Amino acid sequence: MEIEQGVQCLDRANEPGSCYEEGLSSLITDSLLDEPGSLFAKAPPRTEPPAPFLPMSMEAMHRLGWKQCDVIIVTGDAYVDHPSFGMAIVGRLLEAHGFRVGIIAQPPWQDADACAAAFTALGPPRLFFGVTAGNMDSMVNRYTSDHKVRNDDAYTPGGKGGMRPDRAVLMYANRCRQAYKGVNIVIGGIEASLRRLAHFDYWSGKVRRSILFDAKADMLLFGNAERAIVELCHRLDAGEAMRDITNIRGTAFARKVIPEDVATIDATTVHSTQLMPKTKTPRHQQAIVLPAFEAVRDDKSLYAHASRILHIEANPGNARALVQGHDQRYLWINPPPIPLSSADMDGVYELAYARAPHPDYTEDIPAYTMIKDSVTIMRGCFGGCTFCSITEHEGRIIQSRSQKSVIRELEVMRDSPGFKGVVSDMGGPTANMYRLACKSKQIEAACRKPSCVYPGICQNLKTDHSALIDLYRSARAVPGLKKIFIASGVRYDLAVQSPQYIKELVSHHVGGYLKIAPEHTEPGPLSKMMKPGIGSYDRFVALFEKYSKRAGKDQYLIPYFIAAHPGTTDEDMVQLALWLKHNDLRLDQVQNYLPAPMATATTMYHTGKNPLKSLSRDEDVVVPKGKKARTLHKALLRYHDPENWSLLRDALRAMGRDDLIGPSTKHLVPARQPRPKKRR
Repeated sequence: MEIEQGVQCLDRANEPGSCYEEGLSSLITDSLLDEPGSLFAKAPPRTEPPAPFLPMSMEAMHRLGWKQCDVIIVTGDAYVDHPSFGMAIVGRLLEAHGFRVGIIAQPPWQDADACAAAFTALGPPRLFFGVTAGNMDSMVNRYTSDHKVRNDDAYTPGGKGGMRPDRAVLMYANRCRQAYKGVNIVIGGIEASLRRLAHFDYWSGKVRRSILFDAKADMLLFGNAERAIVELCHRLDAGEAMRDITNIRGTAFARKVIPEDVATIDATTVHSTQLMPKTKTPRHQQAIVLPAFEAVRDDKSLYAHASRILHIEANPGNARALVQGHDQRYLWINPPPIPLSSADMDGVYELAYARAPHPDYTEDIPAYTMIKDSVTIMRGCFGGCTFCSITEHEGRIIQSRSQKSVIRELEVMRDSPGFKGVVSDMGGPTANMYRLACKSKQIEAACRKPSCVYPGICQNLKTDHSALIDLYRSARAVPGLKKIFIASGVRYDLAVQSPQYIKELVSHHVGGYLKIAPEHTEPGPLSKMMKPGIGSYDRFVALFEKYSKRAGKDQYLIPYFIAAHPGTTDEDMVQLALWLKHNDLRLDQVQNYLPAPMATATTMYHTGKNPLKSLSRDEDVVVPKGKKARTLHKALLRYHDPENWSLLRDALRAMGRDDLIGPSTKHLVPARQPRPKKRR
């Protein structure tokens, strides 16, 4: 095993315009982003009609004429056969490839006997159990940022909370193993994806091992895993053993030793940040060795260093495998999956979905009610916001459907029973990144920047919104559609590059209110969020109001802000509160920052370090922690609420900001509490 020290430093990875310029030519000529075949290339001709719903019982299997499922998906969500739900996409895709897929949805985990019965209800799978917590991380789903238990769950019939266990992937995987010893277990979905590496867990306050080891799973699939799960199923079906399948992108698994033919790059210390070795070894035979779990658990600087490398090695065009020691074994993470082509995206979203919850459910499922009349047009996000997990999960390369495919889905919706002619959303992780991409495939494959729009919009990024405008117009022309709303978040710094898009959006697709997320006003926290300055927001507001007036409509923006984000001082929050008051904005729903697994901001929260820069620079990040600080920051967002005034007065006096206490409009809070109203 060859240990190679590189010559290319990470320090410039986040600088404007930087794509590791000195290594650019070698990256282009040695790109890992080879064009794969179609996702559906191995799908056999259909010999039987698709199942009305994937079976959830032995009786349903028998009605289909099945004796055994090839794959059984265990999920923390109720089974909704709609392309907005992961279990439906995976199940219908494998069905199109000739595999028989069953569903165990929300097994009754609190009753041992009922739970055991649920995991044997379909018998053992021929290939593997596929385990997922559902569309959300189970801990984010169950607890607020203030560690309070949520009373509801939008992915459960009746919206009832508590229908999935904490750390659902771990419990489900364990139950699968108990039900059938020796069965293959593959974990995936957002919970597994964002916990694939040693990670800080906000709810326990500790660094936990990769979820692969805690779940005792055979393989972990991360990101949008269509390519990986299709290839895995075909190879297992052909007789390969799970332990021998080690070269599928988007997978992670355990190894006892690192193969001899792999050139390893030592990145186990903060100063070993030279990752572009002068070597003839192709990148697909290189692996970066991160600090071990035990090291990142005990040393916050090493944790931040490992996080930095993880995020820089995220481009499927140039990422190498990552290796992290866990006790006596190695966690091996292959490069991210290659994004889907438009043709493959079309195929995925036009599978044989029933577009409804399973008929066994007798209560409404809130998440389905919200999205049933929406259409996904794209995936991914190149924004790179440090508090968000979309980029870590879906990647920063935008994957868009064709216009024809979107129109076909709208027509299917229009003809569905109960459709009332109103489309609730037509978007994705963002509203307006449809078909936006780097001007050069070669540059895109070489780039290691975590964001295409921070600190400014990259000169190589195409920001033309004409394809999206054309899609909107074509959608509005579909007979039978009364209104199409855009509910996905608009990336306003991109939108202002295309005023015609804002005009189109405002004139036809806003239902009175449009959500927008500036997140903050001050440079300090914005730099740690990797969000644009408030000037971009102001320009968007001006155009929004201009075109609303031209359209003769009274329309309003609903801005969202985050309290207590890493990098935010008390003074930053005071300035944000003053900005809100100056603009006569009174926020009803506000939230404190929640450190999601694997996000860059979570690293800042845990370590107090800034992994956006080389750790050798040792920049400390102020982190509002503890109930007192987080309560104050949240209260400042609701400066107008009399219940917060006493707290704010004490805080302002302690900060030496008595000038903001008084009766006039220039003051933030009054000097005295209002008298309680007398009851009649």
